[in-house]
Amino acid sequence: MVEVMPPRQIDCFKAYDVRGRLGTELDADVAYRIGRAFAQSRQARQVIVGRDSRATSPELAAALIRGLNDGGADVRDLGLAGTEEMYFATAHFGADGGIEVTASHNPIDYNGMKLVGAGAAPLDPETEFAELARFASAGGFAPAPRQGQTRPFPEARAAYASAVADFIDASAIRPMRVLVNAGNGTAGPTFDVIADELARRGAPLEFIRLNHDSDASFPNGIPNPLLPENQPMTAEAVRAHGADLGVAWDGDFDRCFFFDATGRFIAGEYIVGLLSAAFLEKHPGAKIVHDPRVVLNTRAMIADAGGVAVEARTGHAFLKRAMRQSGAIYGGEMSAHHYFRDFHFADSGMIPWLLVVELLSLKNLSLADLLSARMQAYPSSGEINFRLADPDGAIARVVAQFGPKAERRDDLDGISLEFANWRFNLRRSNTEPVVRLNVESRGDAALVAAKQAEIEALLKG
Repeated sequence: MVEVMPPRQIDCFKAYDVRGRLGTELDADVAYRIGRAFAQSRQARQVIVGRDSRATSPELAAALIRGLNDGGADVRDLGLAGTEEMYFATAHFGADGGIEVTASHNPIDYNGMKLVGAGAAPLDPETEFAELARFASAGGFAPAPRQGQTRPFPEARAAYASAVADFIDASAIRPMRVLVNAGNGTAGPTFDVIADELARRGAPLEFIRLNHDSDASFPNGIPNPLLPENQPMTAEAVRAHGADLGVAWDGDFDRCFFFDATGRFIAGEYIVGLLSAAFLEKHPGAKIVHDPRVVLNTRAMIADAGGVAVEARTGHAFLKRAMRQSGAIYGGEMSAHHYFRDFHFADSGMIPWLLVVELLSLKNLSLADLLSARMQAYPSSGEINFRLADPDGAIARVVAQFGPKAERRDDLDGISLEFANWRFNLRRSNTEPVVRLNVESRGDAALVAAKQAEIEALLKG
């Protein structure tokens, strides 16, 4: 006999994950429905669940777990944990799926969920994720053959920390002072376990911890280091402590951001190029997946290192699918998501800074030494977001102006138009109601600024 809940319109299912405003789009009832739907649609018998440090995450996680248990799935509960810990535990311990309750860097009145299947593989947006949304909205759930059980799973963190530390050779690390800013998000407790593992392996690293304790009130603002207004705190601390580099994370720490020893923020696309070249030194001819927003430096570094560049749509579901299909060893997005074949094709905000520390040690160079010339050779605007009354009309005006003059057009993800010495990408966000613009050039920062201004004027009408 079908267990009937009244149908409900659910508006928090986005392109490939769940994001919604609390109380109107996402609440405990929706979380319960998602749990029931996940267990039923995937016939899941064991599911990993984690949550971030937001004030509403414990309540939503509890409702989600009830739904999973009522749907017959046993839950291994990570408690407070990063999204990548959920990915790792799902794949490493052979679960049927995993769910992280998190809104990442979204405003404080939002929350959400990131969901994966067995092996930490993303749900297919057009089939599996859409089916999950239909089940959750319809509310007619088949009775489960058994009642699922839940148990805490703290032992997963030690296995995760060991796997992350395995990405580098601790004996190759030179003494270094690293400032880390957890933003009062989820990263702090997990970082401490990784730091202890590195110390056990003999890595001579000194860490300066900033905003390290998890605090649901986010006293220093939502942890989103990509926003320019959030960067001075880390930059100033790097300079004040004489750190060799700075690292800052977003709320669920699946993204990490870098600052060199002068406190200069390093845009994500330059780290993608740097890590691509580092992987290609160890794996000549390998494939590297990247997103289409800012590509000139990445393409050049992959080509110079003898690799094969593979372009994929923005978003973890699309990058991971492209990596699995191509067998790429690494994938990167300019938004600071970094994906690793040997981390179950999942993204991590902890592995990248370890790889950068190892690279600085092996090269005996600073981050500025490695990247200053690249930043001058391929200047970019940074991502600019627009909230527009008529996004389609605004984008059409830009395309009408620049499309006929372009040497190349690519519609893989939004619209990319490329010219002799510059290019831009204009796209709707997969997770927020905004249009995003990125402009870049070959060695001409003034051209980037001029074209950015032209396109902004067209977008604003």
